[in-house]
Amino acid sequence: MTDGTSASPWLVVGLGNPGPEYAGNRHNVGFMVADLLAERMGARFKAHKSRAQVVEGRVGAPGPGSRRVVVAKPMSFMNLSGGPTVALRDFYKVPVDHIVAVHDELDIDYGTLRLKLGGGDNGHNGLKSITKALGADYHRVRFGIGRPPGRMPVADFVLKDFSSAERKELDYLVDRAADAVEALIAEGLERAQSTYNS
Repeated sequence: MTDGTSASPWLVVGLGNPGPEYAGNRHNVGFMVADLLAERMGARFKAHKSRAQVVEGRVGAPGPGSRRVVVAKPMSFMNLSGGPTVALRDFYKVPVDHIVAVHDELDIDYGTLRLKLGGGDNGHNGLKSITKALGADYHRVRFGIGRPPGRMPVADFVLKDFSSAERKELDYLVDRAADAVEALIAEGLERAQSTYNS
């Protein structure tokens, strides 16, 4: 890490749609992880002029190893996530490689995590919007939701709540995803991948 970026905070963007009707949707797992990270920091989300809710805190062991972190939930709807993300990047002066998007991923089995830097958007409208605004060189914590059953359209599947069977494990899996975000920030991508890329 260069000296110029060591003082920069990390920006964790949990992807989802605002509003209580979307709260339990598969597409909102990024918000669920962001909520847990905020809870761990002992802080409450506040409205920010970037059209996002934000919370500021630290991740990692207290002392020189801890990292400043801004956790955000864009309030713009999923397909417009790029606007608030760029506004937050500019406001907090965050380099792109200090940005982490947490999102649902269709091509991974339910509950499986994958951490990576860069790559395509795989048809995910939130990532598509962020990549268009920032380029692709940001980190992703991909939370597997699996593929829709039968012929259910993808759009319907991602906007449905997790099934009762899935909900039995959901708290544990969201907890693990929050651990993965913290590990990525505190220990770096390779170490976090070796622990969490199952």
